[in-house]
Amino acid sequence: MKAKSRNYLIFATVLISMQEVSVAANSISETTDSDSITVYGRALSMYRSQATSLATKTPTEIDKTPQSIQVLPQQLIEDQGARQVTDLYRSISGVSQYSYSGVTFRGFRQDQILYNGLRGDPFNGFAIPQLFNIEQVEVLKGPSSAVMGSGEPGGVINYVTKKPTYKPQRTISITGGNQDFISGSLDLSGPVTEDKSQRYRMAIYQDHENPSRNNTDVRNRIIDLGYAWDLGSDTTVTTQFTDIIQHYGGARLRGVPTDDDGNFLGDIDWNSNEVSDYQDLEAQVYQARVEHYFNDWLSGDVSLRYYQNTETQKYHEPNGLVDTDGDGIVDWSERQFRDQTRHSKAGTASVNLVAELGNHTLLLGGDYYRVDEDYVYYRSNVDGISLIEPNYGADTSAYSMSLAKQTDSRSERYGAYLQDQWDITDSWNLLSGIRIDGYKDHIRDLKAGDETEYTGSGLSYRLGSTYRINQQLHPYLVVATGFVPQDASDQATSNGGPFPPEESLMYEAGVRSYWLNNSINMNVALYHITKQNILQTDPNDDSRSVAYGEVRSQGVEVDLLADITDNWTANLSYAYNDTKVKEAYDGISGSVGSRFANAPHHQLGLWTRYDFQQINSSIGFGSDYVSKQYNQDGQIVKAFTVFDASWQTHWQQWLFQVNVKNLFDKEYAVSGFLERTGSFPGERRRIYLTASYDF
Repeated sequence: MKAKSRNYLIFATVLISMQEVSVAANSISETTDSDSITVYGRALSMYRSQATSLATKTPTEIDKTPQSIQVLPQQLIEDQGARQVTDLYRSISGVSQYSYSGVTFRGFRQDQILYNGLRGDPFNGFAIPQLFNIEQVEVLKGPSSAVMGSGEPGGVINYVTKKPTYKPQRTISITGGNQDFISGSLDLSGPVTEDKSQRYRMAIYQDHENPSRNNTDVRNRIIDLGYAWDLGSDTTVTTQFTDIIQHYGGARLRGVPTDDDGNFLGDIDWNSNEVSDYQDLEAQVYQARVEHYFNDWLSGDVSLRYYQNTETQKYHEPNGLVDTDGDGIVDWSERQFRDQTRHSKAGTASVNLVAELGNHTLLLGGDYYRVDEDYVYYRSNVDGISLIEPNYGADTSAYSMSLAKQTDSRSERYGAYLQDQWDITDSWNLLSGIRIDGYKDHIRDLKAGDETEYTGSGLSYRLGSTYRINQQLHPYLVVATGFVPQDASDQATSNGGPFPPEESLMYEAGVRSYWLNNSINMNVALYHITKQNILQTDPNDDSRSVAYGEVRSQGVEVDLLADITDNWTANLSYAYNDTKVKEAYDGISGSVGSRFANAPHHQLGLWTRYDFQQINSSIGFGSDYVSKQYNQDGQIVKAFTVFDASWQTHWQQWLFQVNVKNLFDKEYAVSGFLERTGSFPGERRRIYLTASYDF
């Protein structure tokens, strides 16, 4: 292969190698476009990736990406002892927990998740993604429709999975903790052939715990297999298979009811579910990617992803609150038993061509996504339960169940896009892109005996620019649009449909800066987002809807990485957001007056690490602050601050680590939902001790 066609591959490989050196040597060096040497401090080398392909689908330096983006690398995930995505929100400015794995993203609720830049989340629904087979977490802020297709305007989270490695890596790990937590894993990866043209990965993870909430138990098992081979010098094929089993006993887990001021009305461990209730997920994921270099200026890739899963839920849903003794304080929860099953099959195909033409990097691509889902839902109103002295032991087999809903649906998304990255000068870069999308939704309501089908299209664009004033200042500007098709169930003619998709427009300005010989890196982003065509009840006919609503979100985000001393690093993320309903007939779903539910004005996350190099150890300390929020019924969710700590020691081939989460065992709620379902309590104090051995 000619040299130019390997530019991006060499760039990525050099960065990875330099990061490894930095951990030992306390600094790294990166070769820039002008062949000058930039020396980064320990914080940047450990906790900041220098490049990613999430925002542009081509390997691009973050400093030359005209949109806010964060990358949470493996080192940060490991230091914080993160097992699932909810453990990482403190390190993502503008993101806070909504419910389960759903988040509030720059004020908007967001459920979409990508894997290696592709749609197809096997944890869809109410399961929570695990991080065992995840190399890093990438977060793109703002609309991503110009490259990813339809999506909410707040942003999108992408999981980069672990791949087979050229260098042998073999690790066995075991973790124990309070609440009966225990986990074990084995991770093997490396070359199969002497020339390393074929590589493998075999990994398995299993855990079990009995969390503090009444009647709950959790089990996760993940088997992850991968194989990669180089077909000559120009072609690489990478495959992956993942098998997932997730069991949540005493779930689908709702919150604990509160009064209007956010005070829990029952014990923080209260649960409306019986010990026999559960939520189970079984999923299998298949993925393949082919990368090929045609010549010294043209390359391409084809990616395929497919998953099938079954999610079964049998649980008691809080269905109303009662004051049984007339003292003005709610003390009883009505309940409804629900039996739900979802079978999903989904596939994604993506094709990209990248042409390096002088100062232009052109991207031409297209993708297709389809998901089929069968959904059956039975329910029954049953005996309630006390908030103060819950008496469990209901016989669910005696319930008289009725069919509430049964649907068979198919959703299709497809699009084509064109993008140009133009290096106008060594310091000035211009990014422009446009995408045309089509979508088709078909839903059969088997209970009602009717069908709904809707097709439509959307046009998205993005125009942005970065400029390097000097080594310290790298400002950028971007304008981007996005769209989200309306739910197929809302598109019926009898409801006033069909309706145009929700549309969004974002303006963002930011600056990435380096100070004190690159020992401090600060990123600041200011944004203004509007979202239109939100469905509202027609004021002239309450049986129909109109696409009328409008929401405005604006704010500022600050992300700071700093070397306080040679051995002391800090990672700080702050966000201010103000999301308001600007146009609505009678409120918008998920809003409280003019404010959105679970959309805090202020968030502050901190993680700091100090290294004792003489004993090859480090300590870590973190905090997470979220200001006052409101649930969907207007009740307050109190502001909270929680603290974490860690200790890590390397000895020969061993790694010993202690993580303490919620250090002071604070009782708090991370978010709220409805008054009857309550607010979601944060985890009680958790202590984990991990021993890992590399061999």
